[in-house]
Amino acid sequence: MRLVLSILLLIGLWGCNCKTKLPQKGNINLMTSDIIPFKSDSIKIEGDLNGFQVELRSQQLENGLEIIHLKMTNSRAATPPKFTLKWSFPSIDIAKFWTPNFGVNKANYYQVNLNSRSTRLAPVISFMNTNDENRFTFAIADALQKVQSSAYIMEEDARFHCEVVFFDEKHPKIKNYETEIIIDRRKKPFYKSLTNITDWWAQHDGYSPATPPSNAFLPVYSTWYSYHQNLDVDAIIEECKTSKQMGIETLIVDDGWQTMDNKRGYAYTGDWKPERIPEMKEFVDRVHKIGMKFMLWYSVPFIGKEAKNFDQFKGKYLYNWESQGTWVLDPRYPKVREFIISTYEKAIEDWGLDGLKLDFMGFFGPRKNTEFTANNGRDYASINQAVDVLMSDIMTRLKQVNPDILIEFRQPYIGPLMRKYGNMLRAADCPNMATINRVRVTDTRLLAGQSAVHSDMLMWHPNDPVEHAALQILNIIFSVPQISVTFNKIPEEHQEMIAYWMNYCNTNRDVLLKGEFQPQMPDHLYPLIKSIGKDKAIIAVYDQVFIKTSSFGELPAFDVINARNSKSLVLLNSVDLGIYQADVYNYKGDHISSQKIELTRGAQVFYVPPSGLIQLNKL
Repeated sequence: MRLVLSILLLIGLWGCNCKTKLPQKGNINLMTSDIIPFKSDSIKIEGDLNGFQVELRSQQLENGLEIIHLKMTNSRAATPPKFTLKWSFPSIDIAKFWTPNFGVNKANYYQVNLNSRSTRLAPVISFMNTNDENRFTFAIADALQKVQSSAYIMEEDARFHCEVVFFDEKHPKIKNYETEIIIDRRKKPFYKSLTNITDWWAQHDGYSPATPPSNAFLPVYSTWYSYHQNLDVDAIIEECKTSKQMGIETLIVDDGWQTMDNKRGYAYTGDWKPERIPEMKEFVDRVHKIGMKFMLWYSVPFIGKEAKNFDQFKGKYLYNWESQGTWVLDPRYPKVREFIISTYEKAIEDWGLDGLKLDFMGFFGPRKNTEFTANNGRDYASINQAVDVLMSDIMTRLKQVNPDILIEFRQPYIGPLMRKYGNMLRAADCPNMATINRVRVTDTRLLAGQSAVHSDMLMWHPNDPVEHAALQILNIIFSVPQISVTFNKIPEEHQEMIAYWMNYCNTNRDVLLKGEFQPQMPDHLYPLIKSIGKDKAIIAVYDQVFIKTSSFGELPAFDVINARNSKSLVLLNSVDLGIYQADVYNYKGDHISSQKIELTRGAQVFYVPPSGLIQLNKL
């Protein structure tokens, strides 16, 4: 019989006895007075609970901020039932939303859906007003298991109806389950709400993020778009020599090194022998001699049907990806995990690698016929838990070989758990699509905390005008650039442009990558982005918008990057800021003009070349 429970929240009954230590950043603190409880009619639990008891309690942290504690118990171990939490809130002063999904439409909130798990995205949905001010953000603490989060606007009552579905995916038997839902209705910029959510996740047991090595924040050269699977060692060495002169410090050798097959599938992947590059140690040594770090690509779950290792893992696969000629390993088997870990461990020891690009993590997942028991050689029943153990053990053992090991993941596996395994989070593939790259690195940064966020590899046509080619870099200037053009095929002017902006990224790294990140207007694909450091701010403008200087405070300097094809930039000063030295540069750093100017209250227009910038230093 389908059970529908309507449970009114009991305010504050758990007091400070939280499962986790709550972060003290972003004005999150416990308050005992002037509390406004969450104004839903009720939170409903829908589903056949199959003998489980579910308890919901609410803890008020401050006005507009609460934690919903969920406990589910059973006297005997049983398969947890699929159930849904439902609540609603009025659509008042809401104009757009944000999720970590790939979609670029952030204005159509008629139906917002999000599926998350450890290797896919993060369980958070945020609604805001026209000024990007948070109106209702909710997130689920459990980022390991699959969770379905959604919200839709109901025409009959003009309310947002929210649902969180637990255990939609088959799960091993349990007796207890606990998690939390945080609801933030405080009126603050949406990016600050998301920062608080990120800090909240990081405080949970088992969610502590890895500390990124310094090299994780330095520009990268990748072989993927420039060479794909047709790798040529001598040619790549020449690319590295040029890269190093430009301020690029790491090489990623992508797919193709492990097989002579170049048909873009994975039928011959899984033995992890350097068939195309037999002298791998010599190759790594040559790159190190240039002064660059060396990272190597691996597809973590795959063993192709033509690989020599295929037969030894029969019975230990989750499913077949037939179109790509590969099978997906089941990490619940100790033999599978040890094979993966020892493969990476040996490669780092034997070849002297500085890091790994670990790909296709999101393919670890069940199918309809997956058995969820720790039997027949499996030591874990849960795939998600086994992946967590696999990745934790990878990091533990690789750090014993190299404490500064670099590990890159890409969207969609960029969630709170991924931050404890990887220290480089890259945007998903979007070749030659500057705007999409900007959106993806921005979305990733909003939940990345202090992890290093990288762009998708940059490429463009050699005949593209240099000002336009520069936009590929400027659109991802608030992330770590990954370059993947072939240097001997692009004009010298393109190379000069790359060198200038790589130097700019390195010189201003602390502001660009570690300042207070303030992306604006997600529904318009972030047409203006700011990052504010201790002594300097950097603003990039991607559309015809005004630049408000009110957030710069008493900063002695700020740069405005003109990431457009037009020349005029408009500053809106709410107060008189004083006299500044204004220096204008073009797309490759040529100094165009210099003047002293008084930034008075009101609007002021500056003329900056396309893909150039103006630097303003207070006198």
